[in-house]
Amino acid sequence: MTKKEQHILLKLDRPLAFFDIESTGTSPRGDRIIDLAVTKLFPDGERRTYTYRVNPEMPIPEGSTRIHGITDDDVRESPTFKEIAEKVCELLDDSDLAGYNIVRFDVPMLQEEFKRAGVTFDTESRRMIDVQRIFHRKEPRDLSAALSFYCGEMHMGAHGAEDDVLATIRVLEGQYDKYNDLPTDPDALHDYCNPKDPDWVDRTGRLRWENGQVSINFGKNKGRPLADLVRNDPNFIKWMLRSDFPQDTRLIVENAMNGTWPERPKPSNGIQPAE
Repeated sequence: MTKKEQHILLKLDRPLAFFDIESTGTSPRGDRIIDLAVTKLFPDGERRTYTYRVNPEMPIPEGSTRIHGITDDDVRESPTFKEIAEKVCELLDDSDLAGYNIVRFDVPMLQEEFKRAGVTFDTESRRMIDVQRIFHRKEPRDLSAALSFYCGEMHMGAHGAEDDVLATIRVLEGQYDKYNDLPTDPDALHDYCNPKDPDWVDRTGRLRWENGQVSINFGKNKGRPLADLVRNDPNFIKWMLRSDFPQDTRLIVENAMNGTWPERPKPSNGIQPAE
């Protein structure tokens, strides 16, 4: 298959830049890009790929390294994003954008990096093709779709509570029929359904362990120890307690205000993770 044939059905009138980002975390404002890959498809069928390893000017959390395998040593001699921002902007200047989950993650992350670098990067005039959104629209993820996929049945009573409960049980039975590696132990199935970063203090990762301390894992205070905020920024703490955070997150913060701190649990192998 030639390069032209690989995207012949997509009638391009300008380059389409597929790109993907690896980063220190998932917060566009608080985290930084450490790896950027761009493949440009041109209307004549040509394709060119560009890759950039980036020094984020901040430590890469162990949890992030476990996902993408990139360490502080890997980026120590790399340029900062500010040093390559003009080059990347010029590369994307004539292109529409494409990728997987770019609308929610990659584009906001890129916009924040350009903003910090003082480079204007316009996205309003560009078309965006998010392959994840095509996937989700073509392959619905609701209960009716699951019943059809796993059990070959139509969900005639959709959105009636009793019918939905019975359909959910049928789907789980169908999943066990389809996947022979699905855990049968309730504890193991819970862990499978709710994977948790070992550095998270609470269930949703709003708080995380850093250097043996409970730290904030979102927003402008990302990476800041909770103890420091309790002492020096009581308004932020009060805001957390008033806001719609999960109950376990608020309980940890409330206990911290009273001088009670959680202990980091030991992993199942009994070896405490390195701080």
